[in-house]
Amino acid sequence: MGLQDADANDAGFGARIRSAIFWRSGSQIVSQMMSWVVTLAVIRLLDPADYGLFAMTQVILNFATFLNGYGLVSALVQSDSVEPHRLRQAFGIMLLLNGALALLQLAIAPLAADYYDQPMVADLLRMQALLYLSTPFISIPEAIMGRALDFKRPALVNLIAAAASAGVALTGALSGWGVWTLVFAPIAGFWVKAAGYVIVTGFRPIPSFDFRGTGAMVGYGASLLGGQLFWIIQSQADIFIGGRVLDPHALGLYAEALFLTQIFVSKFVPPLNDVAFPAYARMQKDVSRVSWSFCKAVKLLLLLTCPIYLGMAVTAGPLVETLFGAKWSAMAPFVTILALAMPFMTVQVMFAPVSNALGRPGTTARIAAVGAVLMPAAFLIGIQFGAIGLAWAWLAAFPLLTLVTARLAGAPMGLRLAELALAAAPGLGCSVLMAGVVLALDSLLPVLPAPLRLAILVPAGGLAFLSALLLCARATLAELVALVIRRKPPVQIAA
Repeated sequence: MGLQDADANDAGFGARIRSAIFWRSGSQIVSQMMSWVVTLAVIRLLDPADYGLFAMTQVILNFATFLNGYGLVSALVQSDSVEPHRLRQAFGIMLLLNGALALLQLAIAPLAADYYDQPMVADLLRMQALLYLSTPFISIPEAIMGRALDFKRPALVNLIAAAASAGVALTGALSGWGVWTLVFAPIAGFWVKAAGYVIVTGFRPIPSFDFRGTGAMVGYGASLLGGQLFWIIQSQADIFIGGRVLDPHALGLYAEALFLTQIFVSKFVPPLNDVAFPAYARMQKDVSRVSWSFCKAVKLLLLLTCPIYLGMAVTAGPLVETLFGAKWSAMAPFVTILALAMPFMTVQVMFAPVSNALGRPGTTARIAAVGAVLMPAAFLIGIQFGAIGLAWAWLAAFPLLTLVTARLAGAPMGLRLAELALAAAPGLGCSVLMAGVVLALDSLLPVLPAPLRLAILVPAGGLAFLSALLLCARATLAELVALVIRRKPPVQIAA
């Protein structure tokens, strides 16, 4: 193999870390922008029913994916050293495990189609079984590059794979493939990535089925399954429950509204949590400082995201029609309701790195278990009112889940609910004022094309939010400006 493990005692170790951060974050931003542009173009060409059928298959895929053995990759990266024979053993395990998952999906495809009463689902699932077969060729090279702290090679391969997937998606959408566009595009991306990873690492995909000595590696991977299972149940219960009751068109409207409103919380917050975990870990002996820092993070993050969420809520009609086209206009009520739930989700997911940094991963697992009970129960009640009931279930249940999370995860760092409310107040309060101004202006406007209406409401909302900050939260605005435009080293502030 052409890559060597990174050595923490090597003089160039720091440079490797900086290079890794640059390539990891830079390639992710570029590929994500490419993905969003193509996704919006494809959505305008396909029908809501196509996305409804695709969402039904994703429930099966996501439940199976958490069993695909990716925990072995974490075990390989975490080990002090890994011999070539150990890599071949891991590759053998991944081949058997993912081959079994592919066969299992072929077997349950008709059952899933019967459950949803959609025969097309079986055909889609059979084709999607090819995704599992690419996983071994991706995961082991990922471990090799992760141990070497080489993120330049995977970054380049990921960009090529993203371009291939985007090309297939656009070709399919323009050629009338319908829902198959959504199936073939990720398959192309996964297999291009698999071939690229094998080439750039020099990994020889020769498996070993002699599994002696792999107990610790398998045990480490298995230990990660519990929390992942709870999260899968919580995050997939709505489609699993709704897919049996709703027709593909209604389910597609709901699923894409959820995609739109979760873009920021799913793409923006996780990278921040990756940075927050080691930062909190360095402060873990001073829990009051951890609490102060957490509240500061909540205040600044909600200051950035709340105007986006509430702006989505009050401009949902022209926003949906401008981005997705007139045939998606019925999606607007879903966006309005779901966007109002996203500030609570943003705060809720920020607690995990704190609990882990304080040496309490069990707290995160308990919170995930609560979510795995609370959210499905809410969806079972909500579905009685149709697709819109699923959206209302988010708005009704997620504030409660956030409250439970704050009590369980906040207690070890001495966080009081009043402190959390004060931290959230500037961003949330100013955003509510902004939303009121936008609604008032919208009611005064004559009938206009959706893009023009949006072009008026968005700048007006921005000015209203800035004015509210200057009047009600000038100090918080100054903190945000100082964070973004830092002219001198920060002064250490005592907790």
